[in-house]
Amino acid sequence: MKVPTDDFFDRLYGSFLSLPLIAEDLGIITPDVSETITRLGLPGMKILLFAFGEDNPMHVYLPHTYGRNCVVYTGTHDNTTARGWFDHEARLEDKERLFRYVGRIIHSQEVNWELIRLAMMSVADTAIFPMQDILGLGHEAQMNKPSVTHGNWAWRFLPEQLTGAITDQLRSMTETYGRRHSPISSDKD
Repeated sequence: MKVPTDDFFDRLYGSFLSLPLIAEDLGIITPDVSETITRLGLPGMKILLFAFGEDNPMHVYLPHTYGRNCVVYTGTHDNTTARGWFDHEARLEDKERLFRYVGRIIHSQEVNWELIRLAMMSVADTAIFPMQDILGLGHEAQMNKPSVTHGNWAWRFLPEQLTGAITDQLRSMTETYGRRHSPISSDKD
């Protein structure tokens, strides 16, 4: 459907001093949408859970294919968790592609950290991780199941779930891969 794209974004950018937008460029993207994303310089989305489903060394979701102007996620609210994907959705050949990519066989209880590491070491300007992946939770912690009307948005984070070991590991990766300051953070962070 044709929409007044330029008018819409002109009004947004004219009304807000800072407007950090991310283009949800997942699924079928038409040429006019791609042109608008490029023209406006909006970062697109890269989902690691989508990266290992094809045997394609230049798959757009593999970290070595990213440009800087993107946001990498292990998964989103509409995906299962990294561990849920590994345990219940990834086929043997998907896992073998993941193992080949990281250079070793990994196990279910560490897949979340391997995907977080891949995201952190990518050139993507921003890396975002669902708390369920930071905590290493399984498919039972999926936030939303598209096209399902019941049981969504029920998972809740409990502060005691975030242990010292988890925060230490996240801090270590953040420092190792130079992700302490994000492009939208201030110098006072």
